[in-house]
Amino acid sequence: GGTLQQFERKNSNATWSEVGSPIEIVVGRNGLGWGRGLHKEIKTEPQKKEGDGKSPAGTFRLSSAFGFAPAGENEFKLPYRQVTEILECIDDVKSARYNSIVDNSHIINPDWNSSEKMLEIGEAYRLGVVVDHNVAPRAAGKGSCIFLHIWKGDGSGTSGCTAMEKSEMEKLIHWLDASQNPVLVQLPDMELQRLRDNLHLPTLKTKPASTP
Repeated sequence: GGTLQQFERKNSNATWSEVGSPIEIVVGRNGLGWGRGLHKEIKTEPQKKEGDGKSPAGTFRLSSAFGFAPAGENEFKLPYRQVTEILECIDDVKSARYNSIVDNSHIINPDWNSSEKMLEIGEAYRLGVVVDHNVAPRAAGKGSCIFLHIWKGDGSGTSGCTAMEKSEMEKLIHWLDASQNPVLVQLPDMELQRLRDNLHLPTLKTKPASTP
C-alpha cells in the first residue's frame, strides 16, 4: 500500500501547494518496478514487465479518463472515453496494438489473443485515469494497461495499477486538468528521498507508506 498526495503550482518556477488530504492507495501486489515514462530511463532492477504484478515506478503523464457514464455527463477536464462492451486494452505482447485501448468494433482482423475487456472488469473501472507508462514508444513486454482506478475495498494489491476508494477517485478525477499537464510520481519512499531534488518534487508533510 501507500499514500497519494496532490500538489499544484502556477508554473515551473512557482512553489508547490498541497491540495486536499493524503489518499490511501494500493499498488501492484508485488510492489513496484521501474517503468517507462517522463523520467530518464533507469536500468537498475526491478524493471516493470508484463504480468509481473508490479506497478511502474517513475514519473508518468496522466493523459485521459474513462468510466461507465456516457461522455457529456461529467465535467472532467481530461479527455474522456466511455467504457462499453467494445472497449479493450491489449496486453498481448505480440500485438501491434499492445498497451493500447481499442474499439474492437473497428478492428476487422484482431492480432491479439489476450486483452482486458474493460466493461467486464466491473466496478473497478467505473471511473479511471490512464497512466502513460510505456507509450513513447511502446515496448513489447514492458507492461500494459496501467491506470488509476477504484479499488476492490479489501486492501489487496492490483495487477499493476494504482487504486483507491471510489469517493477519492471521484475527487481526484475532477481535480485533474489536462491544461495543467498532470503527472503521477510513483516511487518507494527511499527513492523518493533520493530523487526529490533531481525531479524538483515538493517536500511531503506526511511520510508516505513504503512499498516493498
